[in-house]
Amino acid sequence: MATVVLAGTLDTKGEEYAWLRERLREYGSDVLLVDTGIQPPPAHAPTPDVPADVVARAAGHSLTKLRAAGDRAAAVAAMAEGLTRVVLDLHREGRLHAVLAAAGSGGSAIAAQAMRALPIGVPKVLVSTMAGGDVAPYVDSSDLTMMYSVVDISGINSVSRQVLGNAAAAAAGMARRRERNHEQLAGPRRKVVAATMFGVTTPAVDTARARLAELGYEVLVFHATGAGGRAVEKLAADGMLDGVLDLTTTELADELVGGVLSAGPDRLTAAGAAAVPQVVAPGALDMVNFGPAASVPERFADRRLLVHNSTVTLMRTTADEMTELGTVLGHKLAAARGPAELFWPLRGLSAVDVTGGPFDDGVADTAGLEALRATVRGSGVRLREIDAHINDASFAIAMADRLHELITERSAAPVRR
Repeated sequence: MATVVLAGTLDTKGEEYAWLRERLREYGSDVLLVDTGIQPPPAHAPTPDVPADVVARAAGHSLTKLRAAGDRAAAVAAMAEGLTRVVLDLHREGRLHAVLAAAGSGGSAIAAQAMRALPIGVPKVLVSTMAGGDVAPYVDSSDLTMMYSVVDISGINSVSRQVLGNAAAAAAGMARRRERNHEQLAGPRRKVVAATMFGVTTPAVDTARARLAELGYEVLVFHATGAGGRAVEKLAADGMLDGVLDLTTTELADELVGGVLSAGPDRLTAAGAAAVPQVVAPGALDMVNFGPAASVPERFADRRLLVHNSTVTLMRTTADEMTELGTVLGHKLAAARGPAELFWPLRGLSAVDVTGGPFDDGVADTAGLEALRATVRGSGVRLREIDAHINDASFAIAMADRLHELITERSAAPVRR
């Protein structure tokens, strides 16, 4: 029978979790109730299958000491870490087919952290008082489903009965599907490749995707807008990718300069750490992304700007910034434990970095390439300098074909440590 892990703070939400557990059982699910509360639950609270002290210990903490310290933020962080370890263990043991939680701000932070740690495809449902606002801190790049609670998670009433009932039905249904499809999900499949794309690198990715499809791959395309890059990193870390065609690494420029589409400092690290073959290009490193023109910081007023549309303004990277980006690219790829190659297009890095185009700057591009050369020299990372524009079909096909070769050779290739 499919099992739903029901995780929440029984010290404040015992009534609601008892009700949810009964609904889940009515809908045909086994239930594992995990208590993430910090204080002792009231007498009428349901008895958890995994008590709060076990959750705390999973993160190396003592619940008694957390209570005595009286530091709520530290306690929330500890319970979030503990719940993460608990659900990952349950998932590895095959005892978790979905996770459900209902919470306010603190409980949502605990539950969401644990849900995000689970692989893509594992059902995750969070009913939250916070879902009416910005949910990015809770969802990030995961497939977490958030439902707005409408009313506070405070008792069972005519509104909460409908919202929580829908959430329980959804979690039970998804868990049942997850259990039934387990053999199919674990069985033979096409090899999966992730590709990164931006509007200004779309022709290249479209060509590469078609070529990889011809070679038998399933190609997942991610828009390099921050969340897209983080999603690629998560899939690589979760072992769901056989290769990465990281043609569009523009998020590195936003991280370096302060644009709005950074994927964080860990971008371009997970595939390398997991020894997943990767072929990388400096796609759209010629630009940093901002919102409407009026939102560009004053310190960049004298820079070369391009209004892409009413909501996106692009800023050309300088030679100094490209030097830093070439160094960053080189260090990240040199740290990879698996095969990693960098393809550099000598005739431009994006649709607007062409001869006579708005971001045409051969000096800046060359500065990035020279820094990359110096960084990867002697590292084992192969740098291929291609006399083509990034959106030329020949460049895209060369990248796709090389990734296919690396994936094919992977079983025989030594892992760098």
